Amino acid sequence: MGCGSSKLEEVENPNKIKDVAHFQISSSGMVTEKHGSITNEYTLLKHPIGKGAFGEVRKGIHKVTNQIRAIKVISKEKANTLEVGRLRIEIEILKRLDHPNIIKIYEFYQDNKNIYIVTELCTGGELFDKIQDQQVFSERKAAETMKQVLSAVNYLHKSKIVHRDLKPENILYEANKPQALLKIVDFGTSRVFESGYKMNQKLGTPYYIAPEVLERKYDEKCDVWSCGVILYILLCGLPPFNGETNEEILENVREGELSFDGEQWNQISYEAKLLIKKMLERDPRKRISAEQAQRDPWISTYVKKTEMNMTQLTTVLNNLRNFRIEKKFQEAALTFMVNQMATSQEKQELLQQFQALDLNGDGRLSKEELIIGYSKLMSYTDAELEVDKLMKYIDQDKNGSIDYSEFILATFNKVKLLEDTRLEQAFRIFDKDGSGSISIDEIKGIFGSKEATVSDDVWKELLAEVDSNGDGSISFQEFKEIILKAINTNTSDQKPLK
Repeated sequence: MGCGSSKLEEVENPNKIKDVAHFQISSSGMVTEKHGSITNEYTLLKHPIGKGAFGEVRKGIHKVTNQIRAIKVISKEKANTLEVGRLRIEIEILKRLDHPNIIKIYEFYQDNKNIYIVTELCTGGELFDKIQDQQVFSERKAAETMKQVLSAVNYLHKSKIVHRDLKPENILYEANKPQALLKIVDFGTSRVFESGYKMNQKLGTPYYIAPEVLERKYDEKCDVWSCGVILYILLCGLPPFNGETNEEILENVREGELSFDGEQWNQISYEAKLLIKKMLERDPRKRISAEQAQRDPWISTYVKKTEMNMTQLTTVLNNLRNFRIEKKFQEAALTFMVNQMATSQEKQELLQQFQALDLNGDGRLSKEELIIGYSKLMSYTDAELEVDKLMKYIDQDKNGSIDYSEFILATFNKVKLLEDTRLEQAFRIFDKDGSGSISIDEIKGIFGSKEATVSDDVWKELLAEVDSNGDGSISFQEFKEIILKAINTNTSDQKPLK
């Protein structure tokens, strides 16, 4: 017999989380691949609201919450292996994105025939349709439009993601009403990039494609070129580089000179033309960034920075500093409820507060931006200490800033979360088998792909936080009590800011 052990030893995954205290909760971690038929959870409406080469988009009604969402249905039979791979990349990219002007993904499904991507529903139509209807935008309307688009693109680039197919057809209005939010969609050609690395895939749409993409040597500034083309079209109704065929359009993109000839340009300001020139600079090294374009004086002239009065500022900063969640299950349940169940109307006022604090418009609240906010109500030193404390509770993914969903969670109206209907709906979503209690496997399901890297002891500890009678599952009463405790914890005993 050899000197080694006769028993095979299990190789431990070095990345496996063993302690619930180190288990991170995030909204992106709850975007999971669901198993079983999508019709178990959604009623799919018959008539598609959009069609593509490999499938269609249909409305779906969530059976528990009655929320209407968009469901992209992709046929595995029609889509080749490359397209399915792109779809997987699109899903992974969408899971990472957390910005009010970027389409939000909720979950995705797969069966033998199709892949289904569930996102928020935008009912206001495409920016393309609005251009067709109005022909040209006023400078104010064009600036308001580009401010939102560039905010999203700036966020993408700061997140090391390039879109590569920005065009009015891929920009949707959230609703059919004045001042509706714009949402960038269709991330099928997007990819993660590295600074200094040049991409070489020839992707995009002829009118909007950057010249360096045609040369197969480009970086994220190809998106800025596309935005410049969109702005040009908004102001005059025609693309800057036109042609009868795709080949002719691409040739004009390669060699054409930017022109502001024509009567329509006589009424357009010098500042607007200057921004277009900076965005359609043929040398990407000299082309401005999305952040610089977003902060351009022409946009600032027409789109005033969102401001809060001192009462509003005090309220939102108090909400942030009072946010406390002591238990991981509480954090998971509240994150799910706010991110998956809050309506766009409920988020609208909070968005304005978020934008008022987001001084550089990159879609995140940095420590510095928060310190500036708090220093309006206290000394700079005290503001630094205050922000250091609140970051521990609010910065769920520990990336050093407060993302949009983290802000919504911390400032959301907690009274609305306590409504019996909403609590019952959340419990029913967690209780997949309808047994009347939440099992440890159903808790794992909330976290999806994280399951493989989490120790069984962590799952048991999460369950034990809520399972007051020790029966190995969570009843509705136990679920309700843990949420109530979380809300009560948020009623801080700190002295309110004034």
